[in-house]
Amino acid sequence: MRILVLSDIHSNYTALETVLKDAGAVDAIWCLGDLVGYGPDPNLVVETIRQQPSLLCLKGNHDAAVSSEMGLDTFNGDARISLLWQRRMLTAENLEFLRPLPSLLKLEKVTLSHGSPRDPLWEYILNTFTARISFEFFETPLCFVGHSHIQSAYLQDPNTHSITPVILRPGQAQSLREGRWILNPGSVGQPRDRDPRAAYALFDPEALTWEPRRVAYDVAEVQERIRKLGLPIKHALRLAEGW
Repeated sequence: MRILVLSDIHSNYTALETVLKDAGAVDAIWCLGDLVGYGPDPNLVVETIRQQPSLLCLKGNHDAAVSSEMGLDTFNGDARISLLWQRRMLTAENLEFLRPLPSLLKLEKVTLSHGSPRDPLWEYILNTFTARISFEFFETPLCFVGHSHIQSAYLQDPNTHSITPVILRPGQAQSLREGRWILNPGSVGQPRDRDPRAAYALFDPEALTWEPRRVAYDVAEVQERIRKLGLPIKHALRLAEGW
């Protein structure tokens, strides 16, 4: 069984389309939130995700912001400009899709969260300190998170309960049978780990494996559309270097 796990698409349809093609046939898609924000294609991204069969989808902080469930004062200036534009552009149907989405979902063996299981909308898991705290807020063997835009993994030893960051290689499957794990597939539409390629992961719940992946897409084409729309230039520039 193959489950496509993706997060932080951020209105980048070109990257999403490339990921869906690169992943190939899958049995389900788990989207960890932030479909919108930053990029030029909010409606195309939401509509594409909505149409996926066997979909589980979470709400990220940008999704909550565009659907008017929170104020924009917590976002920086460029992010606010993008979110206000996306509020105007999104169709009523796409906004209605985003509004009821959960930001945390507990399955039998996996907890899904946009941010951390302690604070699903806002907390970033960026180091062993925040990972250690987060392990206390879920009971399943596995937890999949997004939000940081960084492809990463943390392992809790079953005996000592110590936390270790684990470097996983794109294209190489990692067994998850030992210990408890927090895993981040990275960002489809705006990676921030100095690798501009779109990031995602394939999860096999039967074999209990996790395979992070990266795939190049036409960054220049997305940058040009951001510029033409008059959206913040920062959101175009950072795509080329993954920051």
